Amino acid sequence: MVEESLNPHGLPVVVIVGGTSKWQADGPNTVFVHGHELSGDNVPADARWGLGGALALKFGREGYFVVVTTRSLANADSLLEGIRGEGRECAAVELDVSVPASIAQTFATIRERAGDPEVLIYNAGYMAGRQLPPEQELMESFPAELFEVAIDMACRGPFLVAKEVLPAMRKRGRGSILFSNNQYSLRGRKRRTGESLYYPRTMMRALSQALTEEYSEHGVHVANVVVDGVIDSPGTRDLPQLRDQLSALISPASIADAFHYLHRQDPTAWSHELQLTAASTTPSY
Repeated sequence: MVEESLNPHGLPVVVIVGGTSKWQADGPNTVFVHGHELSGDNVPADARWGLGGALALKFGREGYFVVVTTRSLANADSLLEGIRGEGRECAAVELDVSVPASIAQTFATIRERAGDPEVLIYNAGYMAGRQLPPEQELMESFPAELFEVAIDMACRGPFLVAKEVLPAMRKRGRGSILFSNNQYSLRGRKRRTGESLYYPRTMMRALSQALTEEYSEHGVHVANVVVDGVIDSPGTRDLPQLRDQLSALISPASIADAFHYLHRQDPTAWSHELQLTAASTTPSY
């Protein structure tokens, strides 16, 4: 039995891995830091679901069928409602990037029911070490399982996800793979302890560079986007040290504009890395 198409109008497909923000109103970071969920009703739609949501809204407005991945479908309910409220088409699929079988199964479903992705945005993240007591935040005290989380999110996951979309992009002669990364992919910077397990982010950057060398000649645009700062969202804008400094937060809608700009670049002048930084200094958090 052939399942009904998720994309009946045959729109170009964008897949956003990590489409729901950890800092949205009911996100795990929000609940952990604030002790409870927050109301996102007073937050602009383009910031209500963090970067993943802003990317989904942007590409939906540009005429793409938007597929957001999430560990639990319920996490994406309000985002999908927001996208459809603008008259755009979208779907959510469950994906655990730490499980290779989950990656293979999810992308098989996307290909069969929506079509081969024209754009893949890898936006999965983690907060390794932030939930440890202060005396255990140095690297020497990190449990090995936290290292595995970092490798899954920033190294193994993007490698396996890229493998799922590269064959069709190469055969078609076009496509974009865009990695959402942070400042730790470029350098170490002490904002507080507990940062050392972000170094696998450098491997995501290296993967972007390797894929650029291998696939540019096949028409596949690969880029590493460094978001250097704190992204606006319900959870971050309500942090005490940021509440009165919203100009220090990076607009997720503006980041999404940059991602779309990268995808639309002419092949004779591709950017393979972009760094986005707020004009105001972002306080440590």
